[in-house]
Amino acid sequence: MSVRPSSVDPAPPTSAASDAASEGFSTVVPGRPEGDGDDASPADPLDSEVASGFLAATMGELGKVVWPSRQQLFSESVAVILMVALSAAAIAAIDRFYGWASSQVFR
Repeated sequence: MSVRPSSVDPAPPTSAASDAASEGFSTVVPGRPEGDGDDASPADPLDSEVASGFLAATMGELGKVVWPSRQQLFSESVAVILMVALSAAAIAAIDRFYGWASSQVFR
């Protein structure tokens, strides 16, 4: 088996900012003033823009969801409940068998 060189370019050299980020230091966020972050007020307008953008994106994604019909929801719920009940019964039966077997061996 021969190894061919990859056609993907190697990772670019790291900068001081990415080294600082990997060591747990804060990095510069686009759109925010530089600083240690302690001077940001709780009512930062960028936070409300981010929150409203997140909410709009979330609502957009929820609009793409194909929700199940009432019948499909009911039938799949019944199937899950039955499988859980059967699994519990099987585990209980195996547990009782091993309990009985150990009581016969260790009398």
